[in-house]
Amino acid sequence: MEDMRPGWDEYFMSIAAVVSSRSTCLRRKVGAVVVRDRQIVSTGYNGAPKGTPHCSETGCLREKMEVPSGERHEICRGSHAEVNAIAQAAAMGSSTSGSMIYCTHEPCSFCTKAIINAGIKRIVFVNSYPDTIGCLLREEAGIDATRLPDCPRPSPEER
Repeated sequence: MEDMRPGWDEYFMSIAAVVSSRSTCLRRKVGAVVVRDRQIVSTGYNGAPKGTPHCSETGCLREKMEVPSGERHEICRGSHAEVNAIAQAAAMGSSTSGSMIYCTHEPCSFCTKAIINAGIKRIVFVNSYPDTIGCLLREEAGIDATRLPDCPRPSPEER
């Protein structure tokens, strides 16, 4: 009988896909899982900061302004999944140094800076994201970034 267990990358990416289902973003549902020594350190999804109204309640300013994907992150009220996962680890007192992060989408430049400063050494993602600065920063910092094209993805209703 063939071993049908997923590999570690596929396993943690499938968890990131489930985490993305909690997102309240109207444009894109993103999930992230920080892992160290094959153990989950924290998870995060994109959405408004704790205690503030979600985009599903207020609407999306970037959408109203017709801002293209990958641009003008600063006017979004939401916090990205990667930053939320890093913040959650910090809030719980868990180190991210030497860890890996699994993201349903390629991290933007803001998230890449947080990933670098958090000491995360490897990024695994499925969906590309149009942010060349993020890619350049990862290369300069020596971060291993791997795209997995054949992993579980959120259904069209969840994107």
